[in-house]
Amino acid sequence: MSGAARRKLCYVTGTRADFGLMASTLRSLRDDPRFDLELIVTGMHLDARYGNTVSEIESDGFKVAAKVPVDQSDTTGATMARNIGAMLQRFVDVLAQSAPDGVLLLGDRGEMLAGAIAAIHLGIPIIHLHGGERSGTVDEPVRHAISKFANFHFVATSQSRDRLVRMGEEGAAIQVVGAPGLDGLAQLARVDREALCEEAGLDPAGRVALLLYHPVLAEAAQAGESARRVVAGLREAGCQILALMPNSDAGGTLVRDALLEAQAQGALVTRVHLPRERFVSWMAACDVMVGNSSSGIIEAATFGTPVVNVGSRQQGRERNANVVDVQADVGAVAAAVGRALAQGRLPCANVYGTGNAGKLIVEALAGLALRRSETGKVNAY
Repeated sequence: MSGAARRKLCYVTGTRADFGLMASTLRSLRDDPRFDLELIVTGMHLDARYGNTVSEIESDGFKVAAKVPVDQSDTTGATMARNIGAMLQRFVDVLAQSAPDGVLLLGDRGEMLAGAIAAIHLGIPIIHLHGGERSGTVDEPVRHAISKFANFHFVATSQSRDRLVRMGEEGAAIQVVGAPGLDGLAQLARVDREALCEEAGLDPAGRVALLLYHPVLAEAAQAGESARRVVAGLREAGCQILALMPNSDAGGTLVRDALLEAQAQGALVTRVHLPRERFVSWMAACDVMVGNSSSGIIEAATFGTPVVNVGSRQQGRERNANVVDVQADVGAVAAAVGRALAQGRLPCANVYGTGNAGKLIVEALAGLALRRSETGKVNAY
């Protein structure tokens, strides 16, 4: 980057999950005089049913280029697909007017795919984070599609890099940086177990499980019953449960109803949203983490927290030693949770990195050749 020109970047965010993972890196970019960072905020961030988390983004001092609301009233695959189209139309207008030097996209959700389609047609370079990973379900093809649109890749592991190369991505355009969600993670877990349990009305001396169970598109009709079986397994294992509400994907309403039903019966405590500090503190303080969130696969190992991963949603991801996999069966969940509780915490080792991804990303972004193009990209053969 020549002279004192500031590099303008735009990050698309649609959920508490992606923003939480990127928050540390985004703050570094925001505070670095070499960059001008703005965010397009969409999806769950703009819905009160999911915590209206745009308020956290704004209170953190980030520049919001646009808020793009979409229909979240009907959690079906058709609504997910229509929302991609709605976001695409609005993203084109925002990006055409803002004209950033590059668009940052993380992971595998529909809003990121919409951002990629918009950016490539406007000739704006695309930087994709967490590409090259496997996870089964609709997430995997969406993630790989975004990678095929992307000009540059910041990946979490060497396996992810190798997978992208086999997919036809230029090796020189891929950098292994680790998972940005690990940056400052241990220091973020500042709230102790006693305080957390007091807030939730749980007994810190008892067994405490953190439950994050999201729907899977291909299994949406069974999502509610699957959630009930997971809750029953946890109860059979003698756990108190703090459950976070699911995302807005198809089947989400069924999972939400199942959790509210269990809460009404006194079987668990729910939270619509936990600020990042609270969530990470719970991940560090709980006895076991259960469900199908990527945070269990990627982040929990930093604390050695045992994880019981349920079902197909994270199928194919690289595993740390703290993760065991089961189906959404009451007995299987109860047995796996019992073994995890008996084993206790594991050594804090994480294949997804050591917590310095943000520094590597920021320095790489300062030097990348972000050239506008009308021809897109080609595969390496």
